[in-house]
Amino acid sequence: MTTDTPARLLQLLSLLQTPREWPGGELADRLRVSRRTVRRDIDRLRELGYPVQATKGSDGGYRLVAGKAMPPLVLDDEEAVAIAVGLRAGAGHALEGVDEASVRALAKLEQVLPARLRHQVSTLQAATTPLTSGDGASIAPETLTVIASAVAGHERLRFAYRAKDGTGSRRLTEPYRLVSTGRRWYLVAYDLERDDWRTFRVDRVDEPFATGTRFAPREVPQGDAAEYLRRSIQRHQETYAFEVTFQASAETVAAQLPAWFDRPERAPGGCRLRSVTGDPVEWLAVRLAMLGHEFTVHSPNELVRCVSELGERLGRAAAGAGTGATAGAGAGASAGDVRGAAEPGTGAEPGGSAEPGGNG
Repeated sequence: MTTDTPARLLQLLSLLQTPREWPGGELADRLRVSRRTVRRDIDRLRELGYPVQATKGSDGGYRLVAGKAMPPLVLDDEEAVAIAVGLRAGAGHALEGVDEASVRALAKLEQVLPARLRHQVSTLQAATTPLTSGDGASIAPETLTVIASAVAGHERLRFAYRAKDGTGSRRLTEPYRLVSTGRRWYLVAYDLERDDWRTFRVDRVDEPFATGTRFAPREVPQGDAAEYLRRSIQRHQETYAFEVTFQASAETVAAQLPAWFDRPERAPGGCRLRSVTGDPVEWLAVRLAMLGHEFTVHSPNELVRCVSELGERLGRAAAGAGTGATAGAGAGASAGDVRGAAEPGTGAEPGGSAEPGGNG
């Protein structure tokens, strides 16, 4: 019998967080207490904000349902390890949808993991290799969690940094935000020794550690870390302007675009996107096609040609479907998705750099 009330409440909460209804009698047997004690413990959980729903009947049941706020979760060992491994696998690459919130969650979880579970997580990760990954450089999850913890705790952060030309340096910073571009992670921070704001590519950060010295966060230029990074990218690399119209609403397209692109404007029949990038036109052409909407490229001319060639190449791939053993099913699945009209326009010639190395 569990006589410690807090321990019993945690055990009860762990049972209720499984997606099923628990009869009062079964809970009493599991906890080795009376049904009356179970009812009192249920009331305590409700007072703590856990939305426990009871059903009537000879053997009334209890179920944890969705409430107005997210209550703390109680995880057993296997669940904690599974979540940590999953977060680590995703955090190592700057995948869209796996942003700072995911890294913060990983930092919180690893902070409270017992040593034995932390060892299990590291062992599992070392023994597995993902089949797919992001197209950016991979990052050790420990690096992200140390940085995320320093950001959340407003602690000064020291680290070694390797610049684009290979030059190494030691930095002392006030970390402000981690920003994912969909391909890479960047740290926006105030560099104390250079007395200015800097952006750092996290895959070039080594040996980060929080000094324990706390600071009051400064106001980042442009008022937003993502906007500051976007302008830094444009300022430190060769870029070109492009213009595209989509047969989809501005809201729909905006939700699918990277944060560093300008927002599309409403236009007859859809929306118009005018923005600047330093990405290769080949990458941009594929990115536009993968949005899944009919679109027309207006400028620059090189992007128009690239989209046209991509459409022709996919068309040829679809035309060859079924003519040989190597023509697998689905070869032409995307052939009709790219329709970049060869409409000439004006714009700066594209640069060759895919992404900047940060302005550290």
